[in-house]
Amino acid sequence: EKAEGFQLLFNGRNLDNWQGNKIDYVAEDGMIVVSPKEGSHGNLYTDKEYSDFVFRFEFQLTPGANNGLGIHAPLEGDAAYVGKELQILDNTADIYKDLQPYQYHGSVYGIIAAKREFLKPVGEWNYQEVVVKGDDIKITLNGTVIVEGNMKAASKKGTADHKEHPGLLRHKGYIGFLGHGSELKFKNIRIKELK
Repeated sequence: EKAEGFQLLFNGRNLDNWQGNKIDYVAEDGMIVVSPKEGSHGNLYTDKEYSDFVFRFEFQLTPGANNGLGIHAPLEGDAAYVGKELQILDNTADIYKDLQPYQYHGSVYGIIAAKREFLKPVGEWNYQEVVVKGDDIKITLNGTVIVEGNMKAASKKGTADHKEHPGLLRHKGYIGFLGHGSELKFKNIRIKELK
């Protein structure tokens, strides 16, 4: 991957190259471990901004886990709206059985629903790749493409959640893990910028 132009975003030892909530997100045994104190909802962002890229990572969910991957996000505001949020969620949890399709794992929150049934059982490691080129996005989970679409086209007649998403106009910003008070782990986080 290094020969292809990928760079490690997480060195496995500390949170250099990251900014934001470094209390609930800690580097441990080669992983970023999210263990929120007092149900914290803090976010951890990259130090630099990215526009078009291939982002690869592995994640391990706990029962009912809810997090998000922010892209093209500013550092202030709700990244799901002022940027874009890609859901990271335990789809099998009973508390989520009545969600809207655009709220399940891998979905571009409020914009494009992801295909379901491709997460590994809770507690196993999942591998995900996100490719972003302009308004086009492709998300592959454990070898299956679960999202492939154009975010602008998908919201041309209004967004799926009928809310304002000014972040759809952004094509550059920070990448971040968006906390929702759940415990989970990330590892092998790398990125390749696309020119």
